[in-house]
Amino acid sequence: MLCEAQDPRVLAAAIRAHRDRIADVIMVGDPAQVAATASQHGLDISGIAITDPATSQARERYAQQLCHLRAKKGMTLQQAQQAIAQPLCFANLMLQMGDADGSVAGAVHTTADVVRTALQVVGANASAGSIVSSFFLMIFEHEHHPTKGGMIFSDCGLVIDPDAQQLARIALDSAKSASALLGEAPRIAMLSFSTLGSAQHVNVTKVQQATSLVRQAQPDLLIDGEVQLDAAIIPDIASRKLSDSQVHGRANVLIFPDLNAGNIGYKLAERLGGAIAVGPLLQGLNKPANDLSRGCSADDVYNVIAVTCVQAQQQQQAGADQLSSVSAGQ
Repeated sequence: MLCEAQDPRVLAAAIRAHRDRIADVIMVGDPAQVAATASQHGLDISGIAITDPATSQARERYAQQLCHLRAKKGMTLQQAQQAIAQPLCFANLMLQMGDADGSVAGAVHTTADVVRTALQVVGANASAGSIVSSFFLMIFEHEHHPTKGGMIFSDCGLVIDPDAQQLARIALDSAKSASALLGEAPRIAMLSFSTLGSAQHVNVTKVQQATSLVRQAQPDLLIDGEVQLDAAIIPDIASRKLSDSQVHGRANVLIFPDLNAGNIGYKLAERLGGAIAVGPLLQGLNKPANDLSRGCSADDVYNVIAVTCVQAQQQQQAGADQLSSVSAGQ
């Protein structure tokens, strides 16, 4: 479900996703405006469902739900009715109420608006220690890339300076994202400028503590930390620096110690290394609601739609498995 129907990049991606049958696309917005944008850019929107917040039969139901969700913040029903007139809020309520499986926004809206609305409406996962963070699916496919395939880079877009507990949660959620999107077991590297105590600093200690917390939470995960980037991704260097490595220089999940490192790291891989960067994608929410860069291309939007579909399918499967487990125990 896409709420920035006035943007030709979003429309082009929606049409492609519909044509390729990767998603049943719902556009949220004014149908006349959508049609005008499509006509201006020569886009055929036949077959694309369009929901208008101004005329939807779900308006009152959504307003009541938003009022309920925001009651502790003092929201009145009148304020909720005004809020749902905005496509971003309406789209997130569609997701929260189960009328859509995933949401993609950010081509027009800021990351702050996208994340804030998702938190207020869709909500964060209530599990212990949960935190909403972001990741990029980085795809390496060119001849000069020594290893082909996908990697998870996190957090590169949201949490500025995570403490040890938050960094551990980011790593655990990123491992789940890797399992869902890469089709292989996660191999985590907790990145630092130090490898196993080669340097001493409070920033190194944070990564060491986070690594220990991940191991305590999930002893079966393959994880190295704290570790420098070269030892995380180059087997020969890992064999010299990490005698008891679990990842052996083949990390597919890179956890950056803060947003400075993460944001710079993914952009270096994308702009100088030629990797495809899909995201920023959000993790830690109750349902998939993903962000886009306002500088995105139609291809970027298409890729995020595809990932959102996979996340939704994984979540539905997890819910079905949980229900089956509960039924079996009764």
